[in-house]
Amino acid sequence: MARNSGLRLFDYIYKMYHKDADKMLIHTGTIGWILSSAAQLFGIVVNDKTSKEQKMYMVPQEAADAFFNIVSYYLVTRSFSDAARVLTKTGKWIPSDVKNHLIKKGFKDRIGKLDFDILKDVRLKGAPKRSFELYRNGLGVAAATIGSIISCNIITPIFRNIYATGRQRHNLERLHNPNPRYENPKNFRDKARAAINQTYMQTFMNRDSLKI
Repeated sequence: MARNSGLRLFDYIYKMYHKDADKMLIHTGTIGWILSSAAQLFGIVVNDKTSKEQKMYMVPQEAADAFFNIVSYYLVTRSFSDAARVLTKTGKWIPSDVKNHLIKKGFKDRIGKLDFDILKDVRLKGAPKRSFELYRNGLGVAAATIGSIISCNIITPIFRNIYATGRQRHNLERLHNPNPRYENPKNFRDKARAAINQTYMQTFMNRDSLKI
């Protein structure tokens, strides 16, 4: 029973990705970011050496980092993959044998045009079809790989630093310009919020000493 379920799973994966290996790279990479981020957050929550005050400060920060990592990876790699897909399906970037085949079929004037879709407008068969599919698959994987490198090493750190700077500025403004309601709480709700705000700001001021 388990063996049949495993075979069905492999059949599903093959049918879904064998012509679009770049999609598998994007999806598995995104899942990897989600799992690693979840593990990081879980480690903070269950760590007995981390105080509740520290967790109150660190969990939102790690959640924000996770959000930027996941969204940036998916959007950037997907954009690169989609660009490669457009270049191949319009005939802008295709193997020479496929291009020659299209010219013989009378599609010379349409090659490279945005409204031209080889997969829909041309019935490729035999060697040209195999050549086109292999080329498109390889180019998609290369594009997704480049996108993931740019995302992880350039774009994500930039946006994460922008967020961290903005958050730090906001916290410093709260520190130097405290909310009057927190200074003189008059009811239970304001007292609770004042206590939460105080522990958060104390943790923020001691953030450099936080260790997991």
